[in-house]
Amino acid sequence: MGEPAGPRASCPGTFARAWAKAVSGTSYLPMTQAQLEELLQRLTVRLAAALRAEPFDPRIGHQVGAELVAAHIASAEGLGRTVEVVQLRLLRDLGLVGDDISDRLARLLATITTGYARALRDRTLDEQESIRRAAMVARAQAERALRDSESRFRHQATHDPLTDLPNRALFTERLATALTVPGRGTARVGVCFLDLDRFKVVNDSLGHQLGDALLVQVAQRLSRALGEHLVARLGGDEFVVLVEHTDGTDDVVKVAEAALAAVAEPALVEGHELTVTASAGIVERPVAGTTPGELMRAADSTLHWAKAAGGARWALFDPARHRTELARYALSAAIPAALDRGEFFLDYQPLTSLRDGTVVGVEALVRWRHPELGVLGPDSFIGLAEETGLIVRLGGWVLAEACREAESWAAGGGPAPFVSVNLAVRQVHRPDLVQEVRGLLAQTGLPPQRLQLEITESTMMSTGGEDPVRSLRMLNDLGVRIAIDDFGTGYSNLVYLRDLPVTELKVAGEFVTRLRSPQADPASRNDEQILASLVSLAHALDLTVTAEGVETADQADLLRAIGCDTGQGWHFGKPAPAARILEQIR
Repeated sequence: MGEPAGPRASCPGTFARAWAKAVSGTSYLPMTQAQLEELLQRLTVRLAAALRAEPFDPRIGHQVGAELVAAHIASAEGLGRTVEVVQLRLLRDLGLVGDDISDRLARLLATITTGYARALRDRTLDEQESIRRAAMVARAQAERALRDSESRFRHQATHDPLTDLPNRALFTERLATALTVPGRGTARVGVCFLDLDRFKVVNDSLGHQLGDALLVQVAQRLSRALGEHLVARLGGDEFVVLVEHTDGTDDVVKVAEAALAAVAEPALVEGHELTVTASAGIVERPVAGTTPGELMRAADSTLHWAKAAGGARWALFDPARHRTELARYALSAAIPAALDRGEFFLDYQPLTSLRDGTVVGVEALVRWRHPELGVLGPDSFIGLAEETGLIVRLGGWVLAEACREAESWAAGGGPAPFVSVNLAVRQVHRPDLVQEVRGLLAQTGLPPQRLQLEITESTMMSTGGEDPVRSLRMLNDLGVRIAIDDFGTGYSNLVYLRDLPVTELKVAGEFVTRLRSPQADPASRNDEQILASLVSLAHALDLTVTAEGVETADQADLLRAIGCDTGQGWHFGKPAPAARILEQIR
């Protein structure tokens, strides 16, 4: 091949610019236009050298095609424009001539295309391999993350996230295992249920964050003090200890005492020195014949006994007490249905004038005709009704029934007695008490002066505010009698009665019980003098006085002698249905 001639023989830059212009935009190129022209100018020089070389070696085209792919000129359109511009302009722009120059160019273009295709294929394979490897790595990472997540889910399913103690689920599982291991028919097991005393005060006054920090310290102390036993946090400030292989109650008592001592140590929490105590319920029994649920319920009940006794102590499960409380619970739960079925009824006890022996009033006393337990007196269920709040509904029924029955007593001629009804604390605090009483009087037609509402001395002093007193004053203005019941068992202070709407005092039966004939019991003279003072002061406040619990004629005579107005008790008549009381009245 002859030497190139003419002034354009050494102008690869011109061709490189034309080449760069042709391939620009055919694919994403991670370089500037100047960098692209520089690359293509270098490839142009190599192509020109290949065309001039003797002997001719077209394999340089493989390298050029590979470099184009490596430079990301890697699309079909980019290859097509490269072939086009090389074929049309390379020889002309570089002034290349020769007898076989066109043949050499064709063979060079073929190797460029081949090199390009191979490089593109290899890159595709490399990318696929990279993708495959990345997928494998990602899958391995995902599987590892899944295993880690499952492991954490299992820190979380069996352990408390705050204290890292075993949680309720793990404790229940361990307890169930302890109760079901074969060959343990004579084995015994114990549970100690703990709860911090007045922990709510810490949370409310210092914040939940500090409360949580205190719980962490308590958990750590329990773990250290009871390391050989399983200590779990059930939630809140409740912890439980499983004591396996016990030889008796003393083993669990020792655990409870160690736990209470550990909790009671002063704690420094975020700059605050705190001293807390705990209460514990202890259950220890043979493994045979018990279940996890029974053990936990028994321990929970026993914990409440310790709390009710003042806290900072342990209590031991008592089966008899537990049965009694279950019976009480069942009885309280049955009250609403019993009201619906009409199982409650009223008996009445006369309030008799000590001057002339006439019945001036009667006290309504509720009874329960229980379908299984027979007739129950108020001592069996009134306390339950007050604890559960059912006293409002029950007390409302008693008031309504007493007003309804008392209205008919005036039909026999002569002065009709008033009916006296006890009000519970919750009833006194009801904002619609006046409206309720006014409505009952209007509905039954009972005159207001024939209704007396009895309120215990402690209830009157714990009304806590003007609203209950205002309600009683409005009832008194209506003509309803207001009596203080069980007077003398509480404050025994007549001064506070001056500003209260009270018309009668009912002296507690404890004072009357001690009254005996002075000849038989000289000490009774003191009780008689105390009662005489109470009666005198009550009369000075324009109050009538009724003595409760009068059981003998001697007591009645002594009460009459000191000026007491009326008496109530078995000496004057036991509680009886309304019809029998009416016979006595008439």
